Amino acid sequence: MSEHGHSHGANASARQLSVALALTGTFLVVEVIYGFLSGSLALLSDAGHMLTDVMALVLSLFAIRIGQRAADGKRTFGYRRAEILAAALNAGALFAIGLYILFEAYRRLREPVEVQSTTMLIVAVLGLIVNLISARILVSGSEHSLNVKSAYLEVMGDLLGSVAVIVGALVIRFTGLTWVDPVLGAGIGLWVLPRTWVLLRSSVNVLLEGVPEGVDLDGLRAELAALPGVQEVHDLHVWSVTSGLHSLTAHLVVATGQPQAALLPQVHAIAERHGIEHSTVQFEPPDAHAGQEGHVHP
Repeated sequence: MSEHGHSHGANASARQLSVALALTGTFLVVEVIYGFLSGSLALLSDAGHMLTDVMALVLSLFAIRIGQRAADGKRTFGYRRAEILAAALNAGALFAIGLYILFEAYRRLREPVEVQSTTMLIVAVLGLIVNLISARILVSGSEHSLNVKSAYLEVMGDLLGSVAVIVGALVIRFTGLTWVDPVLGAGIGLWVLPRTWVLLRSSVNVLLEGVPEGVDLDGLRAELAALPGVQEVHDLHVWSVTSGLHSLTAHLVVATGQPQAALLPQVHAIAERHGIEHSTVQFEPPDAHAGQEGHVHP
């Protein structure tokens, strides 16, 4: 991805997050006010979830702005990894919230809470509309950015929360079965946790400079080793700076007399086929590699 392309994508993500933040933040105020006016713990609880959405969107937007800062003498890759840090923090927070939802559901099953179903229903419907709009805005960006994906999952979790509150309000209104509310809450928690775990794992993999998802390291190594005159591939490293920005470094032991200028474009072509935009290769003669005693090559 070119610098211009990355900047364009970041600007698009920032616009999506800004609109979603304006919608979610406005409704958060409405939900808190009506939660206190009605005395509904369910609405206040949902407002708590909405607050985490707002915090996630603010953090994600801040990460994009920081990530657009140019590289300098201390950050030669720039500040793009701020996006991954934000995604990891959001995922961690959402995972904790999912656990809390399960705990709260268990507590309410043991000690049922009285719910004012009419106010609960009206506000939940409005919340559903806001979350549907926000999710629609963020869904395209979530495919290319872990940062936006974390915000999208936050909104989707709250969207399901709105659906659960609506269903619960209707059931409670017509049947009086108060246990429905915590059961639906537990269902939301069980939906959120595994998806959040996947996002957290992906973010941590980037932070640990692991092999990017979708890159076959063994296949990449085999293709490089199969190039004309290449006798060995060592010190092969592939990692991501941020979402969709992969890098490669490698040492290739090349037979004496093999023109290195012809090999370089072939190496870049192989890297690009594996989704790696930036590759740095060092060519070594066989005798130079053989003399490196005590050096361990992965």
